[in-house]
Amino acid sequence: MSEIDDIREPEAEEVRRLKAKARGMLPGVAAICMFMLVLTMINAFAALQGRFGSGSGKYGVLTLCTLLGVGIFGLLRLLRWGWALVLAGCLTLFLGNLFVFQKTHAGPFLIQGLFALVFFLYLVRTEVRDRLR
Repeated sequence: MSEIDDIREPEAEEVRRLKAKARGMLPGVAAICMFMLVLTMINAFAALQGRFGSGSGKYGVLTLCTLLGVGIFGLLRLLRWGWALVLAGCLTLFLGNLFVFQKTHAGPFLIQGLFALVFFLYLVRTEVRDRLR
């Protein structure tokens, strides 16, 4: 019985040490939040100026920008629902930019879409998910 206790004690100490270490925000998460916040504001102002059409496109973009903005502030507080909203926003931005690039063949849309894909892949890492509440 004492051999089992000797084996479990270092493992429990290692788990406690890792949990204590995994607190706080990673610098990459903060940078993603700042970039996505600027991108969300630019798209919201463009929608308000009528660049996405006057009908449902305008309101669709404003709805997505609102959800992404709320998600960004949730992720900054390291909340799991904020992470999920920003993750969905990154995937939506990637797919939208890929669609626009396919129609227009304009390089900036491809670059912006690839940034969104890299952000998505960074946010699904285990180290990021371990720090969420």
